[in-house]
Amino acid sequence: MEDLWRSATGQDPRPEDYNGIEFWSNPERSGWLTKQGDYIKTWRRRWFVLKQGKLLWFKDPSSASSRSSVPRGVVNVANCLTVKGAEDVLHRPSAFELSTPHNTMFFLADSDKDKEDWINSIGRAIVQHSRSLADNEVVDYDNNRNAARDVDAGNKNDATR
Repeated sequence: MEDLWRSATGQDPRPEDYNGIEFWSNPERSGWLTKQGDYIKTWRRRWFVLKQGKLLWFKDPSSASSRSSVPRGVVNVANCLTVKGAEDVLHRPSAFELSTPHNTMFFLADSDKDKEDWINSIGRAIVQHSRSLADNEVVDYDNNRNAARDVDAGNKNDATR
């Protein structure tokens, strides 16, 4: 059960959770956020990187600076339902939340502008990822239909010979 929880919350990510993502190079967004812990509800300042539909966090920027770096956690934005302000929930300034079907994570940004920038960046990543999934499904569907049509045409040509 704990493995399921840790997997759902992005804690102790497996290498396959972030393989192929060059998070150390040209992230879509990176910066400091304070994240509430999942088990013990303490707040810890972490370095966050948003890249290729993944939100990764590290202890500090130097921990995210090389190919051999290992994130402390990863959230696949494809699994995210909402990202929105949470000052009213936490009663803290510059707070926001990120919700998945299994979990809601809370963050504090250094300013309201940083909060809005993170919400916009994560929201854009969620939309882009959902759009690319939809596009892939359509492309796959069309390719399958075309492949079936080509097979049918081939069968007709065989029958006429």
